[in-house]
Amino acid sequence: MTGYGREAGIDFDFHGTVANTLDAHRLIQHYQEELGPEAADKIVDSLYAHYFTLRAHPSASEMLLKAATVAGIDETRAKAFIDDEYEGLQETKMLLREQARNGVDSMNDDHPKQVPYIIIEGKRRDFTLVGAKETSEYLKSLEAVAHEAS
Repeated sequence: MTGYGREAGIDFDFHGTVANTLDAHRLIQHYQEELGPEAADKIVDSLYAHYFTLRAHPSASEMLLKAATVAGIDETRAKAFIDDEYEGLQETKMLLREQARNGVDSMNDDHPKQVPYIIIEGKRRDFTLVGAKETSEYLKSLEAVAHEAS
């Protein structure tokens, strides 16, 4: 990852705090539902940038608030959501459980799963890409789906 980052101008620092990210997922999910994928993408980009380059705590309230405001969300509104630790919690947990049932981000001795875990639904078959992959591997899967659909 460090090499990929360097090529893209990102100086990864993998020595930050490892912590529970449930509140970050809750924030992302809430604003994705409320404002759409563009807002969620901006939140994710901000969280990743601060976590992977500046060692910021991934679920600290001030970090979540900064990510929300970077996404254009009113600070007062975002703070109220972040401070209410129960708002959106059950929905987020349900979605995380659904992903776990699909094997995403779970570990066992026989089949470790990694993030990202991408499933591309094809007409005749699905393609699953697990872990960091080269761009060419994503392209190959997408081209196969397009070919099968024609």
